[in-house]
Amino acid sequence: MLTGVVFDIKEFAVHDGPGIRVTVFLKGCPLRCSWCHNPEGMSPQPQVLRSAAGERLAGQTFTSTELAARLNSQAELLRGEGGVTFSGGEPLAQAAFVAEVIDQLDDLHVVLDTSGYAEEPDFFAMASRADLVYFDVKLVDPEQHRRHTGASNERIHRNLRVLSGLGVPFVIRVPLIPGVTDTEANLSGITRLVAGMPGLRRVDLLPYNRAAGAKYAACGLKFQPTYDESRPVNPDTACFASAGLEVSVL
Repeated sequence: MLTGVVFDIKEFAVHDGPGIRVTVFLKGCPLRCSWCHNPEGMSPQPQVLRSAAGERLAGQTFTSTELAARLNSQAELLRGEGGVTFSGGEPLAQAAFVAEVIDQLDDLHVVLDTSGYAEEPDFFAMASRADLVYFDVKLVDPEQHRRHTGASNERIHRNLRVLSGLGVPFVIRVPLIPGVTDTEANLSGITRLVAGMPGLRRVDLLPYNRAAGAKYAACGLKFQPTYDESRPVNPDTACFASAGLEVSVL
């Protein structure tokens, strides 16, 4: 039986998939996006967060059976239009643990909310167990992706191609970062990347979270955006619409 580390479990979530859901936030992420709004999810280890409000522990260890039992205890509420969403951090960083949890769920709808950054076998194991995948695509240009996230996007694009062949429905999610991901060149590049992929339901453009930087000090980190935060965001949907893709600005 595997164990995993969770930094939050959000009940009655309504923005992390269809219906009423429980969202499980897994600790650990291989990316270092300079706009990350969950810095407590970066480290794979439990950590104490310190702020003016006091101290709290971010990170609780569960066995797969313990976590599945907690989720199954709400099955009557979640079954039907709702379900469970695995997010992070990056849930693929604990792929074997999450897969073991999913295998013990009592007929619950599963959403995988992922950056897609993982080894292909881990991605396949997780995505093939999901009923719906939320797949982040941040930047198409590999150098820009490395600059702003600290890693190549090669694995992400490869796993996106894997996903398109699985028959699992998915939603592309683009975080709108001013002057970085919201440029005409990047949004057009994402359009070309995903247009025509089997299983694609829609593209969601996610608003920029200007309050995220305040969480870094509690984690003992410094917020260092690689962009101008004061620049207005460009929520341009034209390129997606012209390609016949359903697009929403959340």
